[in-house]
Amino acid sequence: MSLVEINFDGIVGPSHNYAGLSLGNIASASHKGQPSYPRAAALQGVAKMRANMELGLPQGFLLPLPRPNFGLMRDLALDASSEPALVAAAWSASSMWTANAATVSPAPDTADARCHLTPANLVTMLHRGQEWRDTKRQLAIAFADPRHFAVHDAVPASFGDEGAANHMRLCENHTEAGVEVFVYGQQGGRFPARQHEQASRAVARKHGLDPARCVFVEQNPEAIAAGAFHNDVVAVANERVLFTHARAFADQQGAYEAIRAVFPALEVVEVPEEAVSLEEAIRTYLFNAQLLTLQHGEMALVVPNECQESASVWAWCERMLAGNGPIRRVIPVDVRQSMANGGGPACLRLRVVADPATVDPRFLLDEGRIERAESVIAEMWPEQIDPVDIGSEALAKTVIEAREALLGVLALDELA
Repeated sequence: MSLVEINFDGIVGPSHNYAGLSLGNIASASHKGQPSYPRAAALQGVAKMRANMELGLPQGFLLPLPRPNFGLMRDLALDASSEPALVAAAWSASSMWTANAATVSPAPDTADARCHLTPANLVTMLHRGQEWRDTKRQLAIAFADPRHFAVHDAVPASFGDEGAANHMRLCENHTEAGVEVFVYGQQGGRFPARQHEQASRAVARKHGLDPARCVFVEQNPEAIAAGAFHNDVVAVANERVLFTHARAFADQQGAYEAIRAVFPALEVVEVPEEAVSLEEAIRTYLFNAQLLTLQHGEMALVVPNECQESASVWAWCERMLAGNGPIRRVIPVDVRQSMANGGGPACLRLRVVADPATVDPRFLLDEGRIERAESVIAEMWPEQIDPVDIGSEALAKTVIEAREALLGVLALDELA
């Protein structure tokens, strides 16, 4: 098998809106009640996927989940007098952030030499906790070959699990056995710590990981309080490199030592507080970036445009590139619609190390699929959604028809 890292980006759904449902997500809260632009959001996401393909990287996608979620509305007995936030939850397009879709352990790490995927239960937030069963249904189609993949049920809801957004993998290269790092939070702060330590440990057991090659690290409570609701807002890893803010972990040096004990090749690229404050790192999503290995072995960091517009962040990036570190390129991308709802380039993708030949080809992008998706989005995605539109029959009809048209052109009608 030829194992490579495939990024599966979420196509932004036609119900993309700014309801501000995510406590602890400062960007989401600050844009609450503003008009959203689903068509622009989806096209920005597709443009990011196309740009990665042009870098020579394999690119997959996951589809928007069915919205509005009439099942959730029935379960909550919603009616015209119901709280708007409950109605908005059933319309949420948050599945676009596929970093929360699942935790993924590639075949070189697991006891049975298969790639294991566990959908995240996302129970901390109602609008996200509704996702995992539909997500699993999609993953079970994309990764259906039992010789190569195992798709599990979510961890029981007693323990909150947020998926790959709190998980990092370090390795010499993607084809070799790696060390998996699980980052969890402790409750009791200003905002909820969404990842429970026991959820992380359960996922490691489900995946058949070697306990000696797993590291469990506590996220810095100060980072969570500042708006780093997931670890991938303050740290990202790729192969031997950990790119991190100096205040990402509760015990920063202890985290490095624990990882180096099992992965001596670790290279840390740490951004100090005096260069980029924790608050500015979170505002610009410097660390919510895609850290990628390009075809010739150099590493590139795909960051949101907001990084280039920040004096301190961009100055640090320029100093980094002028040095002799492992990250040799910084590539800004426009994902402003996603950013305004609290998700940068890293939020929009789920990393899966696999042989592309073992994946259902309908979930892998080529120029034909990307053009068909763009055509449907440009024609059928709402141009604008205002807060008063959420819950209306007219918008529901538009959203349902748009999603079904996308399923049709991508030959995935079984997900209707």
